[in-house]
Amino acid sequence: MYLMDNMVMKKPVVITICNRKGGTGKTSVAINLAAYLSRLGKKVLLIDLDPQANATSGLGVTNNQNGIYEVLSQKISLTDSMVATRGNLWLSPSSENLAGADVEIVDVENRESILSRILNSFIQNDNPDIDFILIDTAPSLSLITINSLVAADKVLIPVQAEYFALEGLGQLCKTIDLVKTNLQPNLNILGAVVTMYDARSKLSLEVWQELYRHFPHPIFRTVIPRNVRLAEAPSYGQTILEYAPHSKGARAFRRLTKEFLSLNK
Repeated sequence: MYLMDNMVMKKPVVITICNRKGGTGKTSVAINLAAYLSRLGKKVLLIDLDPQANATSGLGVTNNQNGIYEVLSQKISLTDSMVATRGNLWLSPSSENLAGADVEIVDVENRESILSRILNSFIQNDNPDIDFILIDTAPSLSLITINSLVAADKVLIPVQAEYFALEGLGQLCKTIDLVKTNLQPNLNILGAVVTMYDARSKLSLEVWQELYRHFPHPIFRTVIPRNVRLAEAPSYGQTILEYAPHSKGARAFRRLTKEFLSLNK
């Protein structure tokens, strides 16, 4: 809880994990980063803002009928949507109902800022003891995704180690710049993290080098490898920390989390 008398209110850092391209390992980054932050003693809320609900199922949550869609629809509070999953990690789950949210909020005043207002109310009125709020988004630049950017302090961009993955990166950065200019002046890009990296592949190395040459924002030194265990874990409703804690993928996420924390002191 916050001590309000002689202390500055502690505010969670809100980070949107975003890429308009599918198959970049975005949800894997979201759930595994959240799990390792929790393991290191940080209190984390993960908001699943993707109608596919992969982060929800990946954390083993099946009762997801009172989740982020109901929050956006003002049927329940964000606090009431939160499911305790493991350790210091909570989830505001998604469901297929979220697919229609774009249409439902299109006529709402200040529609791009709905999630931002919800988070501000949550922080100011509910006094959550949370260090990080991570938002997993759909692979699109929908109105709901724009809401996630307006609500965020920083954006983390997973980039698959393939050439096609680089094509939409410039447009995503332009969109983030537009949001920063017009809607959220404090929004910044935390950095890009390379996913599905194959150390045996010349292509993976070339994509990583191209990213360093042309991406004008920070790039995490840690890369997330292609790893069978990482691919298998969500089907068991587990993070890599639980499913295969000694695997190559688990070691990579442990390093990524420490690097992430060094950038968010």
